[in-house]
Amino acid sequence: MSTLRLNLPTVLTLSRIVIIPVFIFSVYLNPLFGAFIFIIASLTDFLDGYLARRSGEITKFGIILDPIADKFLVISALIVLVDMARLPAWIAITIIAREFLVTGLRVVALSKDIVIPAELGGKIKTTIQIVAIICLILMRSIPEIDLYDIGIVLIWIALVLSIVSGIQYTISFWKRI
Repeated sequence: MSTLRLNLPTVLTLSRIVIIPVFIFSVYLNPLFGAFIFIIASLTDFLDGYLARRSGEITKFGIILDPIADKFLVISALIVLVDMARLPAWIAITIIAREFLVTGLRVVALSKDIVIPAELGGKIKTTIQIVAIICLILMRSIPEIDLYDIGIVLIWIALVLSIVSGIQYTISFWKRI
């Protein structure tokens, strides 16, 4: 496993960070386009990990950068949703705190050459969270469909999964350290 190598998975991860300002500015002007940008960025999250594993191009840099890029994207979206009055601030703060905790634990573990892989609960949480964010962005952008209620239910589910998976990561961290 190399430390730093620019490969397709790493480029996809970096593109997710670069696209965040585009998402932020576009979502206010055109929520439909903002949701499209968010979806594209979210797809790079799934694609970069898949490509890295399939091609054997997993790097320490990628292991560190990928979850950070994910957190930047999700945190940006949550803050935007709070600013747009589509999400209560306390929910966003709770999810963001969990993201910092888990990322911090993974970085500390990696500094000791211990990889704490993504847990199934974390992957499910991320998927539900992404769908919830998309629903909340699009809440009234599609005529005849109000996605707000669906988005709120999903964000509550994501909140519970965030707490549960955060506990799982913490336990996994202490067992491995």
